[in-house]
Amino acid sequence: MANHQFVAASVKGLNEKLIAWRRQIHQNPELSFQEFETSSLVAETLRRIPGMKTEIGVGVPTGVVGTLTSGEGPVIAIRADMDALPIQEKNAIGYKSGNEGVMHACGHDAHTSILLGVASLLADAFERGDIQGTVKFVFQPAEESIDEHGLSGSPYMVQAGAYDEADAAIALHMCPWLPAGAIQVNDGYSMANVDVFQGKIYGTGGHGAYPEQGADPIWMLGPVMQALHGIVARKVSAMESAVISIGEIHAGSASNIIPTEVSISGTIRSYSPEIRGMLASELEKAFSIVQPLGGEYSFKVDRGEPALKNHKTINKWFMEAARELYPEITIKRGPFGMGGEDFGYVTQKTPGAMFFLGCAEQGQDQRDLHTPFFDINEDCLPIGTAILAQTAIKYLKGEVFLPSREKVEVDTYGT
Repeated sequence: MANHQFVAASVKGLNEKLIAWRRQIHQNPELSFQEFETSSLVAETLRRIPGMKTEIGVGVPTGVVGTLTSGEGPVIAIRADMDALPIQEKNAIGYKSGNEGVMHACGHDAHTSILLGVASLLADAFERGDIQGTVKFVFQPAEESIDEHGLSGSPYMVQAGAYDEADAAIALHMCPWLPAGAIQVNDGYSMANVDVFQGKIYGTGGHGAYPEQGADPIWMLGPVMQALHGIVARKVSAMESAVISIGEIHAGSASNIIPTEVSISGTIRSYSPEIRGMLASELEKAFSIVQPLGGEYSFKVDRGEPALKNHKTINKWFMEAARELYPEITIKRGPFGMGGEDFGYVTQKTPGAMFFLGCAEQGQDQRDLHTPFFDINEDCLPIGTAILAQTAIKYLKGEVFLPSREKVEVDTYGT
């Protein structure tokens, strides 16, 4: 039996388990760095798989890595994230979140169940002697949020060595703008660098009846805002991807008091390292406008996760695997957007790629990521499981190759 026929047949028998795992995790969502029940379910499931070595507490207490190996041979890592979001679910479904104010609104419940399914399929392939080498199943906490050190779960697992031996790393993400039975791939930069800026404008403050006697930071805010919003429009090429959005402005304590300072914070999104650096520089210039107006300023940028950079060769593996399994599958090409994805830390260290897996129900309104109504068409679960498993099998059997063992410098993680 050909590889893809074995995978296609085996995944059908896993469908009920995939749905059960996903619904159990969906009903019991946990926030970043708090995925104790989820990681326990993952570890218990992995331990029941013949030949699986299971490690817990990798990088952070809830990090889990399972390893299947036959000894010598290529090594591939497959990653799923496990955390939920601080959102109150509004779906009327039997498996609705049971944790007040917490919801799997980004599909990590599906990612986790899919990777458990991939582990089951590949364990069978190892047992049959079909593949040689090693697979690392990386169940990562805290993709959605950072801790007091400014780090999400991915850099901790990278630093802990979860990907050290891997020749390649692969992952997927739910895609609500495509139906089940479709995938999206993109070579190169595909999701954004995520940085946060914080700036303050300082004046002297004073009585609201006598503004001429002091320096008013709220008045200075006007030209600063104009400059901020002009950066992307007039400083960045229309061919580049860049976003600056202001999310918070705080000032004042009473209607008749001119405050001494105004605080502004927002997000900076970009794809290329060059644009990332330029945006920070131009933002500081925008704040410096206050100096000839009689004010002062402070400004800082906290660097977050790096842009997800997909390896074009690994994208070819995904597409070959998908077409072997599902000849009629729809494959869309194009970037995934300006959202962040901390799998970008992995692709800085190891050749890797992520594809987006269509999960929409045809004929229904789009249920967007990070909304109270997000949900998936569970028909996507076996499709995602099969594509990841088939991709890994093709690599371990030597049917696909990387042109070279490419590595780049790991990000400094904002330190």
